[in-house]
Amino acid sequence: MLSRSPIRCLLTGALLLGALCVPRQAWASVKLFMKDGSYQLVSTYEVHGDRVRYYSLERAEWEEMPAALVDFDTTRRAQEEEKATAKKQLEEAKEIQQQRFEKPPDQGVEVAPGIRLPSEDGIYTVEGLRLVRLAQSSGEIVTDKKRTALVLAVPVPLLKARSLVVLDGGKAAVRLSTPQPAFYVQSADGLGAKLELLRVKPAKDSRVVEQVDAGRAGIGKATELRAAVPLERTQISPVLYKLKPTQPLEPGEYALGELVQEKLNLDVWDFGLDKWEAVK
Repeated sequence: MLSRSPIRCLLTGALLLGALCVPRQAWASVKLFMKDGSYQLVSTYEVHGDRVRYYSLERAEWEEMPAALVDFDTTRRAQEEEKATAKKQLEEAKEIQQQRFEKPPDQGVEVAPGIRLPSEDGIYTVEGLRLVRLAQSSGEIVTDKKRTALVLAVPVPLLKARSLVVLDGGKAAVRLSTPQPAFYVQSADGLGAKLELLRVKPAKDSRVVEQVDAGRAGIGKATELRAAVPLERTQISPVLYKLKPTQPLEPGEYALGELVQEKLNLDVWDFGLDKWEAVK
């Protein structure tokens, strides 16, 4: 549960107080419009026959003028509009107060006892008693220079050029210990239907997500090789999918990657599974 600091409460109170003060200021002054388009700022006015008596806020005294000079219809219409604006501001101030102090912080699906998803899009999993959000990392395409040089030396395209999609660093920042984690993908564009769980191969200061082999000099269709892990996929709502490995995962490095027309998006959600002890 989010705590409210004294400073935050004071700021919110000041906001509400300011909004509440607006109607009083608007009602305390009246624009007395003239037929030539100008107006006098008054606190009140009275009509006596062919004369209008009003209290001028500018000069702080009672004054009079011929009633024929005053545009009463425009004056009344302006008063009604100001009162409507003041009422709307008061309602908005009350709504802000209600949302800040009465609305629960999380309104999403309950994914574990006492744990609900936030309103923001993202990929989440439950680790013990906490909700973990997976971070997105950008992959980089790296060419296998030695193999490329060998391909160029061969007169016929018997060998294929190779490139690798790698992530920076030997380990992911997000670490899990649950052997069979469930991932909740919350996205308005149906991301949960396009994700694949990949086993990532650690290398020196990096992690290899997939290997791409292409024919020499562009001859032949490129082949993408990646170690996919079978997933059980459940659609909970139009914007929420639950993904869960069909079998417990081995300790190591993993990533959830989006497939677009069978091609892997370079931006993936990576995590590492630390060693766990099986329950006997």
